[in-house]
Amino acid sequence: MSCVIGRLDETNLPTRRKKGMPVQKSHYRNVALFLSFVGPSILFFVLVFIVPMIFGVYLTFTDWNGYSSSKVLVGLKNYIDVFSDGSFWKSMANTVRYSFVSVVMVNLLAFALAYMLTSGIKGERFLRAVFFIPNLIGGLILGYIWRFIFSRVVVNLYSVIPLALFKQSWLSSPDTAMAAMIIVTTWQYSGYILLIYIAGFIGIPQDMIEAARIDGAKELCITRKIRIPLMVPSIVVSLFLTLTRTFKVYDLNLSLTGGGPYDATKLAAMHIYAKAFEEQKYGVGQAEALILFVVMATIALTQTYIGKKREQEM
Repeated sequence: MSCVIGRLDETNLPTRRKKGMPVQKSHYRNVALFLSFVGPSILFFVLVFIVPMIFGVYLTFTDWNGYSSSKVLVGLKNYIDVFSDGSFWKSMANTVRYSFVSVVMVNLLAFALAYMLTSGIKGERFLRAVFFIPNLIGGLILGYIWRFIFSRVVVNLYSVIPLALFKQSWLSSPDTAMAAMIIVTTWQYSGYILLIYIAGFIGIPQDMIEAARIDGAKELCITRKIRIPLMVPSIVVSLFLTLTRTFKVYDLNLSLTGGGPYDATKLAAMHIYAKAFEEQKYGVGQAEALILFVVMATIALTQTYIGKKREQEM
């Protein structure tokens, strides 16, 4: 046995030396090849994310107005102004409320549609494309389209369906305006999340489903005991994507409600933009943006950690 191992050792690594290629040079060549593929991605990540973030953190300690060449350090003054700004925390509360309801609605609708579109009905592929189309429309254009629907079409329905819900524009009341934003968000994002859930449904072993049916289990029990536990990875990804998207919504907020009425639908991203560019308090706005990032990252990472832990327990 020792002879065989000795021969293997003589014929494996030293073959490079027989060809005139030192092991050290081969190592450098592998490193260069690795950097040629990964290097551009790392470079762009550093330039587009790391450097701006570091510069943004620096700006939170200055009184920069966004265009002047002078940046005077003011210490923690900007953060003190943020924590004493009631309008910012109102917009944060609106964002949390809007994001929570939107995440629940988007994922429930996407899950139901994915279940329907993997059950063998006719025209599955066509319906998948139809449901995905709203995600291709920009949030700004989408907001103007639905603004016309809520302000013109819904009001005219009152003559046909005399309900108090259709008596006035949904965008004129604080409660219905937030509901309108959630409806549009659900309509826009559910088609995208739908594809993730479809992939999860397709990945479920069909023999487990058939075995459960043979044992007499009904569809609701199969979904609760087999499909949902096996789709935890898809659910974790979908919750993370919808959560991060809804927390930083700006374009839909701008074109659909403009933050009104009475700032009832003004989300954090819109407040930060107004603070930085309209009020020309870029340092304060950057501090608010950093706080929004920390809150969003904390919630998203906590949700991901809980989901991954549950995935491991399954």
